[in-house]
Amino acid sequence: ETKTPYSTMWRNYTQLLSAVGVFAILLIAYSQVPSTQLRATSARAVSRPLPGLKFKSVPGRGYAFARCDRGYKLVGGGCSSSPDTPAQSDRRMSGVACNAEAAQAVVASVVCKKQGEFGTEDFTMHFMEGDKAISPWHNIPLSAGNGLYNMVTEIPKMSKAKMEVDTKAENNPIKQDVKKGKVRYYHGPIFWNYGCLPQTWEDPNIKGDDQVGGAFGDNDPLDVVEIGSASLEMGSVTPVKPLGVLSMIDDGELDWKLIAINANDPKASEINDVDDIEKFYPGTVSGIREWFRWYKTPDDKPVNSFGHGEKALGKADALKVIEETHQHYKDLVSGKSDKGKLWLA
Repeated sequence: ETKTPYSTMWRNYTQLLSAVGVFAILLIAYSQVPSTQLRATSARAVSRPLPGLKFKSVPGRGYAFARCDRGYKLVGGGCSSSPDTPAQSDRRMSGVACNAEAAQAVVASVVCKKQGEFGTEDFTMHFMEGDKAISPWHNIPLSAGNGLYNMVTEIPKMSKAKMEVDTKAENNPIKQDVKKGKVRYYHGPIFWNYGCLPQTWEDPNIKGDDQVGGAFGDNDPLDVVEIGSASLEMGSVTPVKPLGVLSMIDDGELDWKLIAINANDPKASEINDVDDIEKFYPGTVSGIREWFRWYKTPDDKPVNSFGHGEKALGKADALKVIEETHQHYKDLVSGKSDKGKLWLA
């Protein structure tokens, strides 16, 4: 009789535990997602404008921007507002806000152009202004004014394709991540909208403090987990309100996860900090943490860990992380930091 080696038995056992753990976490997280979130199919389905905002029809279902001397001032991803006055702009993000007169002068229709078949390595989504490609990382401003920040959606909620802004390709289109020659999918759906903040960068040359085990940045823009009720389309640009942040350690790299809410979400005015999330969406913060802890284990990867005692930091710390990663980005594009293989506008 052939006996199964102990090492093989142990490997099978740990794989089974990982699979059971992932299933349990997904089940718990799924049960915590409000029914309104599961029913939502688009941002327009459930979102309502905040005071001062109005919906605006944009030809080609694009996103309206106003050109200015420092990039593109977001007027709306499905909604629009009056250009910020200097007093209204977010002064902490110096160099980001556009001149109000310039914003009023020229409003362009920026559309997302898809090429190739979705689900293949050939698929790309480019951001276009007329016939010109622009970068969602470099040309869209970080600040949306009034304490809000622009989020570029890469992965809509309840989907599995691992899409991302390609920081190494010209004009940084959205592509599907590829590993070992195959396009990547999550092993289960992500329950929140996922994307990044433009004009931010987690510097791989800067060592974190003891709270994050001295981990270095992951060489990507700052990730955003948006918890609102609407499903945001891939490529959409949405003003979001920061609520908190998790310091995830992924394969030894610091990979901050900013927790935010769509500024047009019906609950946005009532949720202002990480502690408020539990009141309206119980289990969401722990669900986010556990989803990202376990999501790589089906690929025989270890579980991810979290700094700061695994605690989700509040809004004040989230704003510090945004400011720090924006400064790292400015150092990158000014040549103070090594760009490596990154594509810069």
